[in-house]
Amino acid sequence: MLESYVTPLLMSYVNKYIKNLKPSDLQLSLWGGDVVLSKLDLKLDVLEQELKLPFTFMSGHIHELRIHVPWTKLGSEPVVITINTMECILKLRDGAQDDHDSGSSSTSRSVSDSSKAVAKPRRLQQAAPSDPDLPPGYVQSLIRRVVNNVNIVVNNLILKYVEDDIVLSVNITAAECYTVDDMWERAFMDIAAPELVLRKVINFADCTVCLDKRNASGKIEFYQDPLLYKCSFRTRLHFTYDNINSKIPSVIKIQTMVESLKLSITDQQLPMFIRILELIIALYYGEIGGHREGEGEEGSGHAREAGGNVPGMDVDIENQGTTTDLYLQPGSLEDGDQGWVSWAWSFVPAIVDAEEESEEDLYQQRETGSIPNCPQQHTHKDPIVSIGFYCTKASVTFKLTETHSESSYYSPQKVKSREVLCLEQQGITIEVLMMGEPFFDCQIGFVGCRALCLKGIMGVRDFEDNMNRSEEEAVFFSCGDSLSNKGMTYLTNSLFDYRSPENNGVRAEFILDTANHKETYTEIAGMQRFGAFYMDYLYTMENSSGKGSQDFSVANTEEVAPVVQETSIKRLVVGPLDVRLHSSAVHRILKMVTCAMDHEYEPYCKPQQEMIEESHGPAKSEEISSLEEFIPTRLTCLTLLQVSVTVSMAEFNLLQSLMPVIMGHKAAPGPVYVAVFQPVRPLPSVQFEVERVNVEHSVPMYAPELVSTVSSLSQPSDNLLHHCYAHLYLKVFGFQAGLTCQDSTGGFLPLIPIIPSFSTALYGKQIQMPAYWSKRSSVPTDECILELPHFTVQATRAQTLLLQAVCQSWTHSTTNGAPLTLSKSLLNEVFRAPGVKSLGPSPTLEGSIQNLELKFCSRATVKCASGTVGAVKVCARTPGSGEGAKEKLVPLIQGPSDTKELHTSRWLNEIRKPESLLAPDLLAFSVLVPQQGDSCRNSGAVLLVSVQGIAVNMDPVLCTWLLYQPHRGSSRQQNPGPVSLAKRREDEVSVGSTPLAKQPSNQASDYASSPVKTKTVTGSITVAPRALDAQNQ
Repeated sequence: MLESYVTPLLMSYVNKYIKNLKPSDLQLSLWGGDVVLSKLDLKLDVLEQELKLPFTFMSGHIHELRIHVPWTKLGSEPVVITINTMECILKLRDGAQDDHDSGSSSTSRSVSDSSKAVAKPRRLQQAAPSDPDLPPGYVQSLIRRVVNNVNIVVNNLILKYVEDDIVLSVNITAAECYTVDDMWERAFMDIAAPELVLRKVINFADCTVCLDKRNASGKIEFYQDPLLYKCSFRTRLHFTYDNINSKIPSVIKIQTMVESLKLSITDQQLPMFIRILELIIALYYGEIGGHREGEGEEGSGHAREAGGNVPGMDVDIENQGTTTDLYLQPGSLEDGDQGWVSWAWSFVPAIVDAEEESEEDLYQQRETGSIPNCPQQHTHKDPIVSIGFYCTKASVTFKLTETHSESSYYSPQKVKSREVLCLEQQGITIEVLMMGEPFFDCQIGFVGCRALCLKGIMGVRDFEDNMNRSEEEAVFFSCGDSLSNKGMTYLTNSLFDYRSPENNGVRAEFILDTANHKETYTEIAGMQRFGAFYMDYLYTMENSSGKGSQDFSVANTEEVAPVVQETSIKRLVVGPLDVRLHSSAVHRILKMVTCAMDHEYEPYCKPQQEMIEESHGPAKSEEISSLEEFIPTRLTCLTLLQVSVTVSMAEFNLLQSLMPVIMGHKAAPGPVYVAVFQPVRPLPSVQFEVERVNVEHSVPMYAPELVSTVSSLSQPSDNLLHHCYAHLYLKVFGFQAGLTCQDSTGGFLPLIPIIPSFSTALYGKQIQMPAYWSKRSSVPTDECILELPHFTVQATRAQTLLLQAVCQSWTHSTTNGAPLTLSKSLLNEVFRAPGVKSLGPSPTLEGSIQNLELKFCSRATVKCASGTVGAVKVCARTPGSGEGAKEKLVPLIQGPSDTKELHTSRWLNEIRKPESLLAPDLLAFSVLVPQQGDSCRNSGAVLLVSVQGIAVNMDPVLCTWLLYQPHRGSSRQQNPGPVSLAKRREDEVSVGSTPLAKQPSNQASDYASSPVKTKTVTGSITVAPRALDAQNQ
């Protein structure tokens, strides 16, 4: 009968995870078609062994379990397993022992172990009867259909995690997993040729996540607002098999889609939320959650990098087939030997796993009468696993809480929250692609992101409903594009994209080698798909022959392990970014920082002191040659595109109550008195713009082993020494800064450059494990090189006074938070429209430095610095007095300069430019200072300076610039203030049709930007103005 085959299969799953069951009663209920079990306790040890997480279960209960088996329609209707109210409580695993209910848990473990031992022969006896009318092929086909179409329904799932005073709870009202067809509709399906695909759907309804704080007695006094309230999402699972008899899929795709994700974090929840994130990071880098008792230490060789970068790869590759399942035979242990891939596999419900594979093999062998005594030899290939998370719109709201007491003394206190900050994202994508250990890739992208202010902060009602402020004024951070312009590109090639290969009956192709991956997933491709943020983390493990990823699980243990080459590359790209730091935004950000620091949690992993291991003799020549060929490194690349940062004058300043907490001091006692907030318009601002920033950071993957080996060599090669350093490259293109102004409509006027566009580069390196190099005085420990081809600053006196006022508004905090008063005539002078003449001469002072090069080097015995300055020029530009007159250029300081004819009047009337690009540098210096150490002799410092001729002209225009004061005109000139943005644009249009006097240029003069010779740094980094301009274009 079919019952003799299906019943043991279902009972094996139930008896594996639930204790204190009577198999006889369960068997009779199953034969009736329905079984109902109430008040069940889970086998906690089995769950911990299956999940292999660094957590231990404090308790696990099921209120009711229902199993429905349609015996008469077993080939066309699914088996339904319903769980009503399941609750589990977890905590972080202790290093020494598990202290959760030690008596009961140990009893449960002993009971579960004994139940396994007792149940084994019993299950074999139950599975022994065979029906001669049922051929083996039919049995296997039926079991596969039953397992592939099992429906699992969970109502009211409760998961809790407790640590210190943190209680994190997850409540899912309903979750259902069922099989679907190619249109993702519910159906009864089986794996059939030619597609060889199985699809499933998991729907989660009303997911609520709460984060609360408990007191010393373990009780929660005040319940905070939920982090996530009643969020629904759906997950699609797609399994592709190589052939119809395959027990393990060759491709696994698990992807989740959320339409709307709204998170809420209060000031009391923020430290706990950061604590949870630190826990995830510590698990990610393998800093906690070490080996269990009795687990081996093997398998930690080349997987250490994976443990440091790939979540879950810190799991050892020991033999994990320790379960004593009844149908598990020795030959199937290899199927469970997949490290954290098998851990991820355990979360896929109703999939044929290693136990089912061995179970069906046992059926087949029993039918044929041949049960081998030796393990079955077979090769195994790691499946390709693709995991994705997609969210259309998400928001994170930060709230400040206040405690209110009722009138009665015994009335409970109530906590009210106030929204102050919101972070919104659109088009979120998180995709993970892996194939065992040799390949892991994670991509994260955002289509759009912005942050805006809500309500009031610290008693300042700056964005209340009655303020009637526009949404544009509330937004202080924006990046990327919107979904309306970008479309659904964030879903490309996902199971939720109707154009994906899986949704069109085509087998998807995956890129699993480093070269093709870099060519396909470039920065341009990432920004075209997303627009705001794109991250690509790639970890590969290739054999030394360079033929790509290989299957390491089939390597013979008796043979010499192949030399593998590991690479770890992280690339991050941030798209067009606009940051506006006004008082409302700065106070909200700093308030979040102070709330995040308000905790007493100990770090999960304390930094360990650097220990020098005793050398076991010089390294072998084979090891050195292997290191010369390839040294694994971690490379991180960050690119910022079109960044704009605007710092406005402080409209209110209450930093005196926030900065002491951030700096580690106690906050000043007493309440904060705040004046009634009134927006300041026009609002002067300082704006910084950068066209592109490139940052590259590389560090050796296994620094202790590498440094220990290289430092033992008497004369290590340059290549080996190069990889013993952490290297940092910084390149900035098109950086400029200037003044702007925000008018009453919220728009900004065009930028008035104070620092014209320039480019620069910085290189630095730092030795790893410096304790190993303390006796190697010839090896630099730190080195830094800065190159700046040209740098210019230009400003009128009015502009410098306005800059000073903006800085003082932030540095000088007032008791009531009121803003500083600002002269309207000063604003009129700085932001006058084109064509409007100034009431008096307003000279512009301009200074430039060309060909600046600085170097710093530190060794065990000495620190040294050197630098060169190609030229320094300071001049004053004064507007012409008459109409159509040209502006005058007055040189004030120039170097290098030939001072032989400086006393003649002809020198002042000439336009001074360098005679040749080969002219000597104005300044060259070198400084050498010995380090104070026991092995250092008391030697003096050395200073060498070379200065060329410098010409200084004390012109009255300098006094005019220094003695400038804002003009006091008529009331008509004072009252209007700076013109609005629309009016200024109209004036700019009218200027083109009417000939006006030449206005002072905002760009650097020809005098300051005259050509100079360019020098490069040999051996480390090369920067030249032409090269920078070429890359900038």
